[in-house]
Amino acid sequence: MGGLTRDDMLVVLLSCGILLSAARIAGEVARRLNQPAVLGEILAGILLGPSLLGRLSPQVSSYLFPAYGNAALVLQGLSSVGVILFLLVAGLEVDLSTIWRQGKTTAAVSVSGVVAPFALGLVAARWQPAAMGAEPGADPWSFALFFATALSISALPVIARTMMDLDLYRTDFGMLVVAAAVANDLIGWLCFAVLLAMMGVSGHGTPVGLTIAFTLVFAALMLTVGRRLLDRMLPWIQAHTTWPAGVLGLSLSLAMFGAALTEWIGIHAIFGSLLVGVALGDSIHLREQTRATIDRFVSSFFAPLFFASIGLRTDFVANFDPLLALTVLIIACIGKVLGCAGGARLASATPREAWAMGFALNARGAMEIILGLLALQHGLIGERLFVALVIMALATSMLAGPAVQSILGKRRPRPFIDYLASRAFVPRLKAVDRREVIAELSQAMAAALGRPASAIEDSVWNRELTMSTGLEHSLAIPHARLAGLGAPVIGLGLSATGVDFDAYDGEPSRIIFLILTPEDDQGVQVHLLADIARTFKNPDMRAKVLQVMGATELIALIRTERSEEE
Repeated sequence: MGGLTRDDMLVVLLSCGILLSAARIAGEVARRLNQPAVLGEILAGILLGPSLLGRLSPQVSSYLFPAYGNAALVLQGLSSVGVILFLLVAGLEVDLSTIWRQGKTTAAVSVSGVVAPFALGLVAARWQPAAMGAEPGADPWSFALFFATALSISALPVIARTMMDLDLYRTDFGMLVVAAAVANDLIGWLCFAVLLAMMGVSGHGTPVGLTIAFTLVFAALMLTVGRRLLDRMLPWIQAHTTWPAGVLGLSLSLAMFGAALTEWIGIHAIFGSLLVGVALGDSIHLREQTRATIDRFVSSFFAPLFFASIGLRTDFVANFDPLLALTVLIIACIGKVLGCAGGARLASATPREAWAMGFALNARGAMEIILGLLALQHGLIGERLFVALVIMALATSMLAGPAVQSILGKRRPRPFIDYLASRAFVPRLKAVDRREVIAELSQAMAAALGRPASAIEDSVWNRELTMSTGLEHSLAIPHARLAGLGAPVIGLGLSATGVDFDAYDGEPSRIIFLILTPEDDQGVQVHLLADIARTFKNPDMRAKVLQVMGATELIALIRTERSEEE
C-alpha cells in the first residue's frame, strides 16, 4: 500500500516548520515597518527558494523543498487549501450592503476603476504583447484578456486595512472606498473565472458556454438565495452547537463544498470559496468574534504557508526583468488611479478625495498575486511576467497608505506602546506623592534618554502645576514637551497603594504614565493620551497590568488584548 515514507514525513514536517517560522518572523518585521505582512511572508519564501538558498546550497534546498514526489504533493495540497481558506476570509470582509448604501458613487468609482485599467491593459497587451511579458506562442487574445483582468483587480483586505490604519474606515470616504473595492473585486474575479472557462483549463471537457453559464448562475444564487439561507441557518447553528466550533465548522465545510463545486464546473476552486465567504459574511447573525476566529485560524497557519510557498515556485532573481516590472507597474497605476479618480469626480467627489480614492483602490496585494499564480499554473503567463506581477502587487500595496495619507493630510496614528521605553518601566513605585512619582519616573526616563533627570522633572512638574493630569479609573498621565526630542518617549510606573493626582473621580492613581513629546508634536500628545485612556477603560485590563513585572510582559499583554478586541 502506497503512502508517505518516513523520509517524506520528515521533509514535510521540516519544510512546514521552516516556512511557517520564517514567514511569521518576516511578516512581523514587515508590520513593524508599516507594510503588509504578506510582503514579509513572500520575501521569506524567496530567501528559502531557488532565488537564494537554491543558489547557496542546492542540495539543502532540493531536500527541504522538493519539486517532485510525495512530499511535494503534500506541500502543494496544503498550499491549495491555504489559498482556498484565504479567499473565504477575504469574502467574509465583503459587506454587500455598503454597495447599495453608497449607490451611484460606488457604481461610478467601481465601474470606471475596472473599465479604465481593463481597456488600457487590453490595448497594451494586444499592441505590444512581447513588451508586456507574453511568452512566445501564447494565444494573443487569451494573454491580452488575462493582462487586462490582472490590471483591473484590487485587494479588498489590503484596502480595508489601510483605511483602518488611517482611522478612515468608518468615515464616508472610507466606506465609499471599501464599497468600490467590494464591487471591483467581484467584477474582476468573475471576469477571471470566465477567462479560465474560455481557456478550458479544467480539463473536464465541458463546453465553454455551459461553464460560463454555470459560473454566472452559481454566483447569482450564492449572492441571493444562498445568502438568505445562510442568514437563517446561523441562529440555529449558534443556538444548538458549541461556540465557536459550530459556526467555524459550518464556514470551513461550506468553503470546501463551494470550492469543490466551482472546480467541478470548470473554474478555479477559490472562486467558490470567495462566494461562500461573501454570502456568509453578509449575515447580520455572524458575530465579529467569529470572523476574527476564522481570520486568526487561517492567518496563523494556512495563509503564511501559502504566501511563503510562492517564493519557492520560481527564481525571482533569474526571472526579474526590470523593464517589464517597471512597465507593468506604470500601466497598472495609470489605469487604476486615473480610472477610479475619474469615476469619483463624475460622482461629485472633491479633487483631493478623488485622487485619494484612486491611490487607495490601486492596492493589489495578495489578490493580484493569487491571480498571477493561477495564470502561471495554467500556462497563461511565464515566470518573467509572474515575477513582475508580484512586484507590482507589493509596490502598489506599499504605496496606497502613504499616498492617501499625503493627499488627505491624514497622519497614520501609532499606538502608545510603540513609544514605551523598556528602561523607563517601574513595576513597583516607591513614591507616595505626585512630586515624588514624577521625580522617580524622570530618573528612569533620564537613563533611557541620556538626559539630566532634573530637566525632565522640572518640565513635567511645571506642567502638572498648571493642571492636574489625574484621570478616571486609577490613571494619571503627567506629561511635557521637550526641545530637541526627536520622537515621543513614554515611561510607566505602577503603584501598589495609589498616589493622589487629583483625579476626576477622586480615586488614587495606580497606573501612571510619564509622556514626553517633541516641542512641535503637532497633536501627537493628544493622540497618545486618547489611546492610553481607550486602552485602560476596561477594569480587567487595569487589573492585569497591575500584576505585570516587566516591560516585555506589559507590551505582550497590551498587544494580545488589542488583537482580541480587533
